[in-house]
Amino acid sequence: MADAPTVGVEEEFVLLDTRTGAAVPAAPRILAALRGEPGVVPEFLRFQIETLTGVCHSLAEVRADLTRLRRRVSEAAEEAGCLAVATGVAPFGTTPLVTADARYERLAARFPDLVAGAGTCACHVHVGIPSRAAGLRALTGLRPWLAVLLGLSANSPYVAGADSGLASARYPLWSRWPTARPPAAWRDVAGYDAAVAEAIRGGAAPDARGVYFYARLSPRHPTVEVRIADVCLDVDDAVVLAGLVRALVATALRGEVAAQPSDAALARALRAAARHGLDRTAAARLLAHARPALAESGDLEVVHRGWAGLADRGGGAVRQRALRAVSATPAEFAARLATVTRGTEDESMEAAR
Repeated sequence: MADAPTVGVEEEFVLLDTRTGAAVPAAPRILAALRGEPGVVPEFLRFQIETLTGVCHSLAEVRADLTRLRRRVSEAAEEAGCLAVATGVAPFGTTPLVTADARYERLAARFPDLVAGAGTCACHVHVGIPSRAAGLRALTGLRPWLAVLLGLSANSPYVAGADSGLASARYPLWSRWPTARPPAAWRDVAGYDAAVAEAIRGGAAPDARGVYFYARLSPRHPTVEVRIADVCLDVDDAVVLAGLVRALVATALRGEVAAQPSDAALARALRAAARHGLDRTAAARLLAHARPALAESGDLEVVHRGWAGLADRGGGAVRQRALRAVSATPAEFAARLATVTRGTEDESMEAAR
């Protein structure tokens, strides 16, 4: 386990009104209440908030950090009169007020037509790499599995109060950003850097941080950053996602890479994952591919147990639909989602299992 790459997780949440379930721009109040907590930061729109784990060496550390941060944000949201919910899209409408931050304001000014559909929430997994060249090998290894990771995490079936018919409505909304696309099969770091530079020079992104490849070399950390996933409904699913991403990176760094799909095949697979969510057959292939790395890192039992639970109860979209079916009002649905997000169970949660 000493040789396993480090891992860190960023989670984004929506803030919902307790009476209507609609998104509320309460992030400034929550951030003020949590001043001094480095693991809680603002996001693009004021109805969003983001948490950051530390640099973790084990999935037990990941779980502990995620659990602590979700509870801190949930408690602060409750004190501010709203609910913190882990869902890829706010389910009952939004007011897209941009966070008072110079970078976010520049982004909104450059892409005004995208602001209304922004505010989607993701789970970003960072895995430590020894060099950018190694990171490029990791991107090559991750590329064939991006659709499976999206399907595992798909957790955004509702948009504007209606069932979208998708497991991840976030995916097509987020993919409207000009650089939100799969990583290419770059031959070297120079090719990657040229693609980033071209995106900035051509106006598709304001800076390297605004180049939203589904998996990328982090512009700020010595990590590969996988950005394809919806935020997971509960901590268990997020831990599985983190473990699988770390194992895929470790496998690629050993030189074991699955056959590369064509751009068209990958696009089809991503659309299918967004529509249908969890594909058990594809996930089983991913688990088999990553098994040696999972065993070496000590993550095999945790990930297999978490995967079994996810497969048994369904992914986030399945659980959301079950919770909506037993909720009389949008407010009740939002409250049930907040309960699962926080990790406190009650009898009503049986509907999601």
